[in-house]
Amino acid sequence: MKYEWRKQAKALYLPPQTPTPITVPPFNYYTISGHGDPNDIEFGERTAALYAMAYGIRMMPKQGLTPDGYYEYTVFPLEGLWTLDPADVAADGQFDKADLQYKIMLRQPDFVTPALA
Repeated sequence: MKYEWRKQAKALYLPPQTPTPITVPPFNYYTISGHGDPNDIEFGERTAALYAMAYGIRMMPKQGLTPDGYYEYTVFPLEGLWTLDPADVAADGQFDKADLQYKIMLRQPDFVTPALA
């Protein structure tokens, strides 16, 4: 049976409309850290690289390679952490997107070990 995060992990990925505390367990991720405007080409290239790696793992059985513990699944959504250095924020709260620092990530299934990655 295919693991579909939209159905089986609703509490994590599709939370209710009202704020609700959740506990997020540790997961495996492919991550890329960077800095700059998310509308720039470099950000798009980094996002594309993450998806290329994730779909490479997802499609391994079609290439005749099935990792131990493999199960069919839906590729997880892109997630990200964003921050700014307080010095980059103007007194009126305005900032330049080029000053953003980020870590973008794609969750991987539990069978993706460091050796497989």
